Amino acid sequence: MQLSDEIDRLSRVAIADALRVAVVESLTAGGLAHAIGAGDDASSWFAGGIVAYMTDVKQHLLNVSAGVDPCSAECAEQLAVGGLELFGGDVCVATTGVGGPDPEDGHPPGTVYLGWAMHDQRGHEHLQFEGDPDAVLSATVEAGVRLLRERTEDFSDHHPT
Repeated sequence: MQLSDEIDRLSRVAIADALRVAVVESLTAGGLAHAIGAGDDASSWFAGGIVAYMTDVKQHLLNVSAGVDPCSAECAEQLAVGGLELFGGDVCVATTGVGGPDPEDGHPPGTVYLGWAMHDQRGHEHLQFEGDPDAVLSATVEAGVRLLRERTEDFSDHHPT
């Protein structure tokens, strides 16, 4: 599915169910928020996003536990939970990983974790992308939008209006 189609579907569900959607970005530098913000009537459902690169910012603003590997499923989930709470959201997706071109802390370039959180659930996806940093970031934004659309539809299915 095209990115624009994913955003259109996300917008329709969020508007129909009056959802508050949020994102936290450690890898994508605002790219995910930028993509989502282009959605239909985004000001009515997109609560916002935060870019948190530094570990102390993740800990202070988003309650990521000290010592958590910043490129891990645990970190991705904690970022999403922190974002959900920070924005008073219904659904939040977070990005973290290694864009490249070099490995970081033993993780190869292209290693990506997407975290997600809803009121009573949380989870993650581990992805491995190929290519230069721009390709990795672009693929991560697309995967983040897809995951947000899926979780928003799932929220809607489990919490009918």
